[in-house]
Amino acid sequence: MTLVRRNQNQWLPLFFNDFFKDDWKVGTRSNIPAINVKESDKAFFVEVAAAGMTKDDFTVELNAEDDLVITVEKKNENNEEDKETRYLRREFSYSKFQQTMVLPENVDKDKIEAKVENGVLRVSLPKLSEQEIQKSQRSIAVS
Repeated sequence: MTLVRRNQNQWLPLFFNDFFKDDWKVGTRSNIPAINVKESDKAFFVEVAAAGMTKDDFTVELNAEDDLVITVEKKNENNEEDKETRYLRREFSYSKFQQTMVLPENVDKDKIEAKVENGVLRVSLPKLSEQEIQKSQRSIAVS
């Protein structure tokens, strides 16, 4: 908290300006999609609710640490052209969301698949079998 010296003659307008700021509700204005994570014997599944989004609005990738990174970016702009009028106000929107998930060691990172259907991004994360996990482990001789 910063201490600010205020002019005593202007305390009322400043009080109301501070009181009606909506910085405290930043989270309520954001467009954060709901995420479900499910598990079966053979795979993990991530579902991201993204109504109105297309597959071009998504980026799904593994970062340098092999974490799953899901990015949703949507730009909307009203481009209606009318030669008889001019814009006094023009609305557009931009939203971006990014979620990074640490993957379990038993995920087969080469077989991850993602698709969008009915407003939901579905990411399938197949599990490695016990045999595949054992094959990837190796002993190092100590000399």
